[in-house]
This record gives sequence, structure tokens and C-alpha cells, in this order.
Amino acid sequence: MTNRKTVDWPHAAERLAATFPRGRLHPAVLQWAEASGARVTWGVAFSGGADSLALLLLLWAHWPERRRWLRVLHFNHRLRGRSSEADGRFCAKVCASLGVKFGSAAWTEARASASEAEARAARMTFFEKNSRVLWLGHQQDDIAETMLMRLARGSGSAGLAAPRPVQAMPRQRTHLRPLLTLKKSDIVVALRAAGAIWREDATNAGGDFFRNRVRRSVIPAWSRAAQRDALAGAARARELLEEDNAALEARVEELGALAADRSLVLRNLSSQPRAIVRRALHRWLQVQPQAGDLARQGFDALLTAVERAQPTRYSLGRQGFAVIRGGVLRFERAERKH
Repeated sequence: MTNRKTVDWPHAAERLAATFPRGRLHPAVLQWAEASGARVTWGVAFSGGADSLALLLLLWAHWPERRRWLRVLHFNHRLRGRSSEADGRFCAKVCASLGVKFGSAAWTEARASASEAEARAARMTFFEKNSRVLWLGHQQDDIAETMLMRLARGSGSAGLAAPRPVQAMPRQRTHLRPLLTLKKSDIVVALRAAGAIWREDATNAGGDFFRNRVRRSVIPAWSRAAQRDALAGAARARELLEEDNAALEARVEELGALAADRSLVLRNLSSQPRAIVRRALHRWLQVQPQAGDLARQGFDALLTAVERAQPTRYSLGRQGFAVIRGGVLRFERAERKH
């Protein structure tokens, strides 16, 4: 919805908060917010679309004591010409009306052929440079979309548990998604009733990106076929998968297979289920700063070697190798040629 209507944004925020009181937001996020330090800056990702607008208005209304610590962040992907510029101006006006800090940046490496993943990476880099705590406007529809997309590429419980309401990120960063309990349709109805307007991204109506195709074609057909609230079902499944994933992570931690020197002690994994060994190997790869990306086939081959604790030397890119020797998996750098 985009027009020239003048909006009383503080009033719209209060009306939206009356429709969605704090108790409608995700309980894990509410618990985190209650424990948050009083002077911690809350970064708010704001595209100008309905979801991120609802997020900003609800944060402003439900946590008035935090308003001075809000920093609203807008990233211009520069992929839609004048529309992208107009998005930024809209976001700036909303923030000025609410009296909150606003920061923006543009993608200097934008190009028409950019992938969804590249655009997201650029956006997240900007966000994370400006705030350790980042609030995001993902809602319940996003859970189903993400789950179906990740099923298509064969993700396990860790991948299928996304997007998480409270997500611990590297370097002590945190991502928060309080709207995961709300459907997109309910958010749109509530915004209209509050007198709000927002920006529409025309690319969302196209079929260039996988997520858009899932959103427009798959989700409606899937919901009709289910003959029940499939979005709520996906949200419930995500919660259960997150619990299962946490249990696996806790078990790997208890085994103490990952040593302080970043090696993996294989005897600690002896006789463990493959799911535990797989998780331990993933952890080992994550702490190897010079390891390159490992294709699924390569990971499975290395996993089999780890399970058998058999001597192995497996390439992990130009920088080095995964080496199993004496029941220990280590990363060894490749010798440089002079």
C-alpha cells in the first residue's frame, strides 16, 4: 500500500499495539527483552514494508522506555531504481514522526543479476555493523516459506528450525523475531485498521526468486490441500524442531569431543548415533577459519571417515586438509609452493 496519505504515526502505533498487545508476541522474545540491559541499543531492520513497519510500531508502543535506544536501519539494495529511493524517504519520514534514530546505506555493488542470497548478505553486513541486537520482522508465513525452501535442499533439524525467535549469532550478536506468532494477513488487516500505509516491493510479485515462487504458488495450494491452518502447523513444527536441535547440541557439548585446540577427539564420539557425530563434525568445521565450503557429498564422505576413525586426508579447499590421525581430526594447512 503506497499513497500520499498523511499518517499520524504515534497514533497508528498505539492502535496497532491495542490489536497486538505484548502477549501476542513470541514469548521467548518477550523473555529476552525483559532481561535486556536498560541501555542496550536495539537495531530495527526497516524496509518500509508491512512486516517491518508493524515491528517498528509495536516496539515503539510497547517499550516506550526504550525509544531513545532504538536505532532503525534501512538498506537500499538499489535494484528497483526510483522505487528503492522512495522506500528510503518513506522510512526516514516514519522515524522522524516517531522521534527515533534512523540510519541507512546503499549497496555499492548492486547489479540487476544479483541473487537473493547476495542481496541478503549485503543487507545483513550493514545491519550487523550498526547493532549487536537486531530486531527483524519475520512473521508466521515466513516460517512455512523457509521450511519448504529448506526441505527442497535437504536441511536437517538445525536448518528447519529457522527462523528462530531468539537467535544467538557469532561475536555475541542476537537476532530477535517477535512477530513469528502472527500471520501476514492479520498484520495487514491490523495496519489498515490503524490507518497505516506502507511500501510494496514490486519484485515480490515476480517469480525470479525461489521464496517468491513458494509464497505465491506453493503456500496457497498447500494450505488448501491441508484443509486446516497449515501456517500454524508449520510454526508448531518449527518449535519442536528447535527443541530437538537444542537437545542434540547439548549432547554434543556433554561429550566434549571438540578440544580447545580445535581438534575433534573421535573416541569421545564412539558408539554415538550418527546424528550426534554429524553435529560434532559440523561444529568442527565451523571453528576452522581457513576451511573452504564443503559440498554435501564431501561432507558425507568425511562423516563416514570420522565414524570409522579411519586415517584420512581430505581437501577442504586451497588452504588445507581435514586429517584424521591417531583417532583425532585436525585441520592441516596446505604447503605453500614457492
